Amino acid sequence: MRFLQETIRPSADLRNHYNEISKQCREENTVVIVTVNGRGDTVSLDYEEYKRMKARIELLEMLAEAENDVKEGKIAPVSETFEQLRDLLGEKPF
Repeated sequence: MRFLQETIRPSADLRNHYNEISKQCREENTVVIVTVNGRGDTVSLDYEEYKRMKARIELLEMLAEAENDVKEGKIAPVSETFEQLRDLLGEKPF
């Protein structure tokens, strides 16, 4: 697991130093927390890092759903599932 470095900057820096912030996010793999009146408002990060984070979140959500299915007994043995698929496809087992 990777830990991202965080930097806090005021919103005025977004206007006045955008290129610097963008470079910091991309090249230094830093998350920039933008504040308004001293409070966190938005977060800026590299687009590739955003896609990786989004993919991890989606995977974790699928795993959580699968775990809930197991807890609620909404599962079937793999052999039964493949047998049903073969029946649907009209195939004979190996």
